[in-house]
Amino acid sequence: MRTALCVLAAVLAALPAAHLPACSAAGTNADSVRFIQYLDENTALEEVRNGILDMYYYRIPSDRVEGARDREGIKVYESTGGSYSILANPAESDEFNPFAYRDARFALNYLVDRGLIVNELMGGYGVPMVSNYGPFDPEYLTVLEELEGFQFRYNPKLADEMISAALEANGAERTGAGWEFGGEPVRITVFIRSDDPVRKSIGEILASELEGLGFEVAKDFGDLNKAFVVVYGSDPAENRWNLYTEGWGGRSAFVRYDPTGLAQMYSPWFSNMPGFNNPAYWNYQNEYLDGLTQRIYTGDFESPGQRGDLIREATAEAVSESVRIFLAAKVDQYVVNDGVDGVINDLGAGVPTRFTPINARGDGPGLTVGVKQIYQGAWNPVRGMTDSYSRHIWNPVSDPGIFKHPFTGETIPVRTQWSVEAGGPGDRIGVPDGAIMWDPELQEWAAVRDGTATSKVTFDMEFGNWHNGEPMDMYDVLYSVYFALEWGTRTGEDDRTFDPEYTPQAAQTVSTLVGVRPVGDSRMEVYVDYWHFDEAEIAGWASVWSVMPWEVFAAMERAVTEGKASFSRSEAASKGVGWLSLIVPDDARIVGSNLEGFGREGFVPAPLSGFGLDGGYFEGRYRATAEWIGEKGHAVISNGPFYLESYSPEARTIELAAFDDPTYPFKAGHWGRFEDVSLPEITGADVPRTAWPGGAEASVQVRNASEVRYFLSDGRGDMIESGTVDIRTRGPGGGGEGGAGAAVSIPLGNARPGTNTIKIFAVSDDVQRPDFYATSFIVAGAEGAEPVAAGAPAGGAGDGRSGP
Repeated sequence: MRTALCVLAAVLAALPAAHLPACSAAGTNADSVRFIQYLDENTALEEVRNGILDMYYYRIPSDRVEGARDREGIKVYESTGGSYSILANPAESDEFNPFAYRDARFALNYLVDRGLIVNELMGGYGVPMVSNYGPFDPEYLTVLEELEGFQFRYNPKLADEMISAALEANGAERTGAGWEFGGEPVRITVFIRSDDPVRKSIGEILASELEGLGFEVAKDFGDLNKAFVVVYGSDPAENRWNLYTEGWGGRSAFVRYDPTGLAQMYSPWFSNMPGFNNPAYWNYQNEYLDGLTQRIYTGDFESPGQRGDLIREATAEAVSESVRIFLAAKVDQYVVNDGVDGVINDLGAGVPTRFTPINARGDGPGLTVGVKQIYQGAWNPVRGMTDSYSRHIWNPVSDPGIFKHPFTGETIPVRTQWSVEAGGPGDRIGVPDGAIMWDPELQEWAAVRDGTATSKVTFDMEFGNWHNGEPMDMYDVLYSVYFALEWGTRTGEDDRTFDPEYTPQAAQTVSTLVGVRPVGDSRMEVYVDYWHFDEAEIAGWASVWSVMPWEVFAAMERAVTEGKASFSRSEAASKGVGWLSLIVPDDARIVGSNLEGFGREGFVPAPLSGFGLDGGYFEGRYRATAEWIGEKGHAVISNGPFYLESYSPEARTIELAAFDDPTYPFKAGHWGRFEDVSLPEITGADVPRTAWPGGAEASVQVRNASEVRYFLSDGRGDMIESGTVDIRTRGPGGGGEGGAGAAVSIPLGNARPGTNTIKIFAVSDDVQRPDFYATSFIVAGAEGAEPVAAGAPAGGAGDGRSGP
């Protein structure tokens, strides 16, 4: 999860959690957490069963934990949130690239068999996906009718016809030897993630399908480190890859009103599409999609209905463009040793949520966690930690100001409490004297004069010590505001405080910030041109906080502006420098050397000058942080309940230790209420296998639900009808909330002759992840006749998987 002004604060963070009396006096139940790399899931499973590992932060093959005997000695947690996709390279190139053409990309939707992927490669633990929103996402019901309208079915003949038309219209021809352009074979390079069995199989099948259509196919195998170079780090116009088998882990948190999902997965401005906004590269462009997703991101809507319209329009355009093609939503199985309690299964992040290592309790004083990869990418809080492996370890090291509730997805306070003043989207609030904004041109704070804003949020911040013992203060927060404004504004072609991945994202947030006003030592007023129908979302947008001391940011800036490193992956590749990683000793030494130089120079950063701070303040900060780096061999300093003790690449381990500091505001058990959750559940479904038009109905049993929603479509995928059954109005004994069961009848009388599909969702007010069930049935004969046969309950209800 990355809410808007977490970007403003240059934050990647999560939430503290704990339960019951702790071994440590800090805010955790464990004194330490040791992360160890286990590439092989089967080995990790046995290590968890035997108690060598307390848990494993990667999915276990479903066939290994199906039976009761398979589950002896372990607990199995099912989690949704991850997905598989294909990234297509849409670049124009000196070599002929078939996927530079939209119709050829779109045809891939008919060339991949989503049903095969779910039922065979995933063992049934998943559901087909068409967009970034799958059936377990709160936004899915908003876009369901748009997705059904695409009518994607596995149809290689149709895919062949569409690809042929697109290629022939652009000068390619199919000969007896296959596809050629200018007398040369058309070659497609598929980059296949070989470290994931499912993605490896998807890539192999896709390559075989393309060979069957007459293409010369090269398969390039590799892991995420290689993908960072070949796919995400290269100029798409170099044509080093044409298709990539992507995989997405669970989110850092569950999100009720997702402001960034469509932008992250589809929109060029978010710097996650081919080219990655690097000015030295060819870049995918789509101004229409940019405009829609920026409106969603910045709250440019006046009602829930208008927001829904924007999401539907953006989804339809994104799926039609087919640069990123989603295939399946995962239902992952995580394993935990039977002797470990306190695991929290976030609906977005799953078991690897930051809640788990803080709240979990084992037999010993510490936890041992297996991970698939101990290090991928880079550790920096600006444009590093983009992979799930690093975030899983970083999240318990850092406290955010705000976060998301793990089951409702609503914004909740962590280290900041807030109050919001806002009227409607067109109302204005006066900005008082004392409000300031950083001016990147003048390189100073400037007073906001005669200003107005849409919303005002007052934050009361709960500071404490940084891991190096120095107190957090308002200057850390002000520096984070400066950083977003300085690096989120490009003042010219030679602006050294520009990053092609960070700047376009931060610019959207910066454009809404009117001013900030520090009030005392720990209160800040934030004025923004942002509105949302949920006031907590306004607070999430306006949140200002910092996850690292200001001097670490200053030393990183010096390293980047001097050309020794880069904040982002693509900029590092473009300039031929390192991707800044604070956990790597060489990069940590650069940061430490800069801090020592700051101390010798008596350096005062421009955003902290003019506040009357004496030289001793700066000298103390530089010295404490440089000493930490010299002692620990890394520059990862934050404010969470654990600190990074050590990183050993040779042993493939990372050690965290509890931050046993009296200034840390939370005690163990503070977030223990998140251990238990009652998910909405479809416990049974009785749908006729064969029915006659006019009078058929289905019966569904649910519990922990407030309403049931259904969608009936015909064999072409056209929506026939949809409806909602409100269980809350049924009176005593009839409701589904609180664990009570309810039976719901769903009319099927409007079903059409032939095959029909019914999709049913159990929805709760308290938990925003619906349960999902789908099945097909046949309608035949004339209205008024008796059905030939009635089916028993169709399989799959309540297990998070689709029916037959």
